[in-house]
Amino acid sequence: MERKSYPTDLSDMEWEILAPLIPPAKEGGHPPTTDMGEICNAIYYHLKTGCQWNMLPGDFPPRSTVYSYYRKWQGQGVWEKFNHTLGSQVRSKLGK
Repeated sequence: MERKSYPTDLSDMEWEILAPLIPPAKEGGHPPTTDMGEICNAIYYHLKTGCQWNMLPGDFPPRSTVYSYYRKWQGQGVWEKFNHTLGSQVRSKLGK
């Protein structure tokens, strides 16, 4: 079943830019079973709406999984990389 689209979802172009910035899974561990794009969409939904983690819509990945990636990526500086990269893209398009 395909999930509902939210205004906070990453566009295909944004995802293409951000996907390479996500750290690879640990070697020797289980490969991720959840789509990283959906994890990002859920995190952006949380950040934009300010909802509690347990109030994420049910069609996103499990909130514990989403929160776990949020905290891990926060510690690895992934969010700063995302913001810098997207900001650079916007500035470039505006000719700045």
